[in-house]
Amino acid sequence: MAVCEVCSNDYEMAFEVRAAGAVHVFDSLECAATKMAPICENCQCRILGHGLQSDGQFFCCAHCARVQGHQNLVDHA
Repeated sequence: MAVCEVCSNDYEMAFEVRAAGAVHVFDSLECAATKMAPICENCQCRILGHGLQSDGQFFCCAHCARVQGHQNLVDHA
């Protein structure tokens, strides 16, 4: 079995995620999102969809980007 790196659960159905040359082990998608999903610079929600990025900052939507002064970003539909 493998141990989740977020919650330390030793789970027989744990899975690996490979990203940026590193291997991560999780027992659920919730733990994977907690560890790997970026956080919106404005509202602090986890960005599980496409999101937006500007000057190294991540935003969940164009509204949050505009609040932080990034007027040129638009939502992807």
